[in-house]
Amino acid sequence: MSTRIKSAAVAIVIAIIALILHGTFIFNIFIGFITVTAIYEIFKATGMSIHKNQAVACYIFAALDAVMPAFYAHGLLYFFSYRIYMGAYVLAMCILYLHDHKTFKYTDFFFMLGATVLISYSLGTIISMAQMGGTGVFLIVLTLCGAWLADSGAYFVGRKFGKTHPWPDISPNKTLEGLIGGVVTNGVILLIVSFVYDVILKGASVHYVIVFFAGMACALIGLVGDLTASMIKRQTGIKDYGNIMPGHGGVMDRFDSVLLVAPFMYYLITQGLILK
Repeated sequence: MSTRIKSAAVAIVIAIIALILHGTFIFNIFIGFITVTAIYEIFKATGMSIHKNQAVACYIFAALDAVMPAFYAHGLLYFFSYRIYMGAYVLAMCILYLHDHKTFKYTDFFFMLGATVLISYSLGTIISMAQMGGTGVFLIVLTLCGAWLADSGAYFVGRKFGKTHPWPDISPNKTLEGLIGGVVTNGVILLIVSFVYDVILKGASVHYVIVFFAGMACALIGLVGDLTASMIKRQTGIKDYGNIMPGHGGVMDRFDSVLLVAPFMYYLITQGLILK
């Protein structure tokens, strides 16, 4: 437990520093590091890391996808657009597929391509939030709370009232009662975070009713991401995706729910449903 607490404390400090620097190039590098590490972990878990050249191509694309918005935000390198480097990435993967066709199967090709684009896109929405001016930090914090804090409510409610285990083969410790507690708790937590930002910190006004239901939806969406990542671990026979956070596992162990919650929250934000 002490290892988990120390590791979490270090992670929180790093996250706070990253949020303070959300308007700088360093934040893009930070998200790029998280993205590349997550892709590396999923490749290692599924055996795709043996395709070294293809993996390098995936890492380069993910890194570019994280840092390029920083240039675009300052009116630079528009000629090197997403369509260009995305097209170059797909072309490179096709060439490598043809070159290594005896060992690099089409299932490997599509898995590596899909996993890279999915993870890059999902975490890229956090970069987009960071570029939304003064509200960027609040939106990122709200999103991460929506992805992570449902587990706390689920844990305590599950310990007290949990009896029904709906997914014993995927995640035997999760209970239906805990899920309900986590869903409601998440809605309340996002309300509290929004209230602090709106009223106490004098930030932008918030649609509280929508935020509450968004919090509950995040708990369910995050659960899908968590269970999906857990199923991959069970099918590949691993306990954790990595050990970058001692006691917590790897990046994928911490960001599995974020991968689905962040795009959902970004949609709500861009539709004007979170801030008034």
